Amino acid sequence: MIGKGKSISHTMASMSYGWNQEKDAEVVLKEFLHGDTPKEITKEFKMLQDQNYHCTKNTLSFVISPTIEDGKRLDNEDLHSITKGFIHEMKLGERQAIAFVHQDKDHKHIHLYVNRIDFRGVAYNDSFIGKRSQQAAEKVAEQMGLTTVKQIQFEKEFNLKEIRTEIKRRHDLTMKQFQPKSFDDYVKAMQTNGVKVIPTINNQNKLQGFRFEFDGHNLKGSEVHRNMSLGNIGKQMSGIRGASILKDNNVSIKLAGKVVDLTPNLALKITKFIIKKAINKGIDIGY
Repeated sequence: MIGKGKSISHTMASMSYGWNQEKDAEVVLKEFLHGDTPKEITKEFKMLQDQNYHCTKNTLSFVISPTIEDGKRLDNEDLHSITKGFIHEMKLGERQAIAFVHQDKDHKHIHLYVNRIDFRGVAYNDSFIGKRSQQAAEKVAEQMGLTTVKQIQFEKEFNLKEIRTEIKRRHDLTMKQFQPKSFDDYVKAMQTNGVKVIPTINNQNKLQGFRFEFDGHNLKGSEVHRNMSLGNIGKQMSGIRGASILKDNNVSIKLAGKVVDLTPNLALKITKFIIKKAINKGIDIGY
């Protein structure tokens, strides 16, 4: 569950959005209020807010979002409990408050509005309210057995690790199976093995790197594995036009039917590698 919070000055406009019936909005909590419209509620808020003319952003606006799966099994009573628990964790008791649930989409979420000014005319301290909102949502989620942000993050990182491993496995298979001799060959071979390779080309028409698209994920080569940067892929491809780069000072390559240039750093890196390889093997490359 995620919690977001901020102080706002446009109370009625924001509350009107929260109470939008087209989003199947339902009131799940109402504290110290009698009105039945955004206009009436804003007027009641203002009666207390007029006691503190120093505070301009005098309404607290929160969004509390359970995960989609949790939201499917939460009824209005559960949503009321979530909101009450959140208010308690934020130490916002004994204040005017109203909350609506939006369930027009699969992602059910709560909009909560709390008067920042209490019945004594004192303004609530909103320092680090965004961070505190998230911490409050975490505590309520733990108390109610709901999925927390930490759990979501762990699952994402775990799944991403598997994705990285699989892309690297397919890269290794491509290098062994097809032994590509150029970047263009590599892109086509990876496509055959189920990974879309997207060239990153800058405004100077220079190839800067590759992104890898697989199973709904889009990652830079360096994010997949350190050996999958553009330079390292070039090194793995034996005879990658090395002689022509050295002999003719040619740093252009053909990729997906277009001619693009290698960046100077990349060309230099590949050149050094080829020279070293040639020296070690005693090969004449015409340099």
